[in-house]
Amino acid sequence: MSGIGKEFMEGTKYHNMGKPGHRLRMPAPPAELAWDRTRESIRLPAPKNVALGTLSVREAIEQRRSVREYARTPLSLDELSYLLWCTQGVQRTTAGGQTMRTVPSAGARHAFETLLCVNNVAGLRPGLYRFLALDHALVEENLGSDVASRLVEACLGQDFVKTCAVTFIWIADVYRMTYRYGERGYRYLHLDAGHVCQNLYLAAEAIGCGVCAIAAFEDDDVNRVLGLDGERQFAIYLGAVGKKV
Repeated sequence: MSGIGKEFMEGTKYHNMGKPGHRLRMPAPPAELAWDRTRESIRLPAPKNVALGTLSVREAIEQRRSVREYARTPLSLDELSYLLWCTQGVQRTTAGGQTMRTVPSAGARHAFETLLCVNNVAGLRPGLYRFLALDHALVEENLGSDVASRLVEACLGQDFVKTCAVTFIWIADVYRMTYRYGERGYRYLHLDAGHVCQNLYLAAEAIGCGVCAIAAFEDDDVNRVLGLDGERQFAIYLGAVGKKV
């Protein structure tokens, strides 16, 4: 048997993980990438204040569908805050600096950063933002008028990336995971991406929103739009969100 997929599965088997950084007693990477602190962050509302109604988990699972057409109603900042908390919310930080969050992650590594392509969120200018999970805040990354259009092109012309209220873009910070799991960590990154996106789907149902996960994109093009090197950090998964029609 041959092929890149089979090579990946073989190369990431547990016995091929090698000697990761933590076994070599190397310093652990931070729980969050550094950001430009000369920029003013945007504090998000407390997620617990968002009114969710009475939708049960069972109903959310039954109703969940991929949605590609959205109403023009903007997402509120409260609702965005809630969705960010459900997908990467920090519940507590351990004495060793690890974060316990609202989603499972291999070894509690939580190797994702969340970027947002905002199109229609009340109180936010359109453009690219980064979620600061440790502070539950946002910081502007790129408010250029062409960001959404460039992202549509990088996502093979999927227009709903631009017509939704906001597109979540999960960025893998590779060493945060491979520090503990070596080559095996690449497999865990993809598993963790599924956990995060499913939380987005179910959380969105509670606020009358629909989601469409996006795995069809040109990796290099998306990374270029986001200013990522494609090796140490790269886009692993996207999810468009908007109010249901």
